[in-house]
Amino acid sequence: MIIEMNHIKKHFDGLGVLHDISFGVDKGEVVSVIGPSGSGKSTLLRCATFLETIDGGEILYMGKRAAYTDDNGKVVYVSPKELRQFRSYCGLVFQQFNLFPHYNILKNLTDAPMKVQKKSRDEAEATAMELLRKMGIEDKAKSYPYQLSGGQQQRVAIARALAMKPEILFFDEPTSALDPELTGEVLKVIRQLAEEKMTMVVVTHEMPFAKVAPTITPPIRPGPHVPATAFRSDISIPASSRAFCTTRSIFSRWERAAISGTTPLNCLCSSICE
Repeated sequence: MIIEMNHIKKHFDGLGVLHDISFGVDKGEVVSVIGPSGSGKSTLLRCATFLETIDGGEILYMGKRAAYTDDNGKVVYVSPKELRQFRSYCGLVFQQFNLFPHYNILKNLTDAPMKVQKKSRDEAEATAMELLRKMGIEDKAKSYPYQLSGGQQQRVAIARALAMKPEILFFDEPTSALDPELTGEVLKVIRQLAEEKMTMVVVTHEMPFAKVAPTITPPIRPGPHVPATAFRSDISIPASSRAFCTTRSIFSRWERAAISGTTPLNCLCSSICE
């Protein structure tokens, strides 16, 4: 298993955000995390990639503990040197791209491999150009982020994460800032990565994409409405949770439109609740 997160707890200023969340992802799996805004999805990813510390539970990568709760209830992380190794296992694609605006696209991709992994310039640039070709934006290597569309910038962000050759790639609502046409461009890349057996965890509101993902976790929602542990299923939506009911509502609307041929795959329902 690439990552295991067991009984994760996280709070901010006394406000509980993650309540006893557990799940694991095997090599080559794609897991979609769905749920309403403010339910802790992004926080879960930030904890998984060590951008936030947990307040309880344990995190394992490749079967080795990166963080755990000791017998006194205190969360213990491995040493900084060991933590750098664990961080190398994962890549994160943000909602807002987070490209360096003063670097051209090629340097955005080569900077971290050269400085962190100590790769030579030739090796880093060769890998970067291969990834840009894969994303269909090889001709943008010398351009700057402001010269690219939102969809192109997000594909650069995906390529930048892949340049570090992570074991698992996390996506934090990668299409939230894009219009439907650009959303289709990015989802096409993610589907291509899934076909290549890239291990991924995708936080998304794109229900058609979540539905075709090989596995899915339930919506993460504070409080007693959602079971504490993630399950695996093609699509199983109990009626007890508002988040689950929302998911069912979107699926039914999308499926009706898809059957009638009135709505393409990347043209999604914008309303959460009816």
